[in-house]
Amino acid sequence: MAEFSSILVEWQSSAVSWLNSRVVFSRFMNGRVPSSKRYRLTDYEHAANCATHGLWIIPSLVGGSVLYFLSVDQWQAAAAWLYGAGLSGLFISSTLFHTVAWKIRHLRGAAFPHATCVTHVAIYFFIAASYTPWLMLRELGPWSSHMRWIIWIMAVIGSTYVYYFHERYKLVELLGYVAMGAGPALVILSMADTAGLCELAVGEIFYVVGVAFFKSDGVVPFAHAIWHLFVAMGAATHYYAIWRHLYTPGH
Repeated sequence: MAEFSSILVEWQSSAVSWLNSRVVFSRFMNGRVPSSKRYRLTDYEHAANCATHGLWIIPSLVGGSVLYFLSVDQWQAAAAWLYGAGLSGLFISSTLFHTVAWKIRHLRGAAFPHATCVTHVAIYFFIAASYTPWLMLRELGPWSSHMRWIIWIMAVIGSTYVYYFHERYKLVELLGYVAMGAGPALVILSMADTAGLCELAVGEIFYVVGVAFFKSDGVVPFAHAIWHLFVAMGAATHYYAIWRHLYTPGH
């Protein structure tokens, strides 16, 4: 009997601790909602979402400019321009979207769907832009070279799909992202020059691990902001690989 009472007291203590933690986290996180509904962010989460990508706007603009001024021919310049535009476009559109979702609530009925659409389009073009320097500046085989323009056609198709069927068939959209990421990756892995592949793999790991937080709203406080940080770390790792192996090789 005494042992049962001890277990009961311990269970009650654990329950109280859990409830207290929920009270503390309630300022920073709302409860989880069904997949058919949109999670309602707290003001703290809104601010974190804006900051975690907004802080990367200027570095992405500077980074793209650095690559452009390091270019020694028109191919490097074009690759730098496309990559820089995709990189900065992702952070700018994400920050604007989260700002609209937080501060311009009276416009959300009309503006929110369009803002969401813009961010998803930016993701397609960011994926295409991230692979472009590798596809343009590394030697490819006769068949692999077609991926240089196929990746951008895929981005246009994905963007068109988002415009007409946004969030109607989420699995199809997810498969589109996977196809855009996997196709060029296979081409890059087949390149004779393997310099930079390690950094590319590390960047991909950041993206993959971050997906766990992308789906954890209402479970982990600031889950979406943490996802943003993983995206930023993945993008930074890939930027370093491009700068080191495509624009300053041998230095």
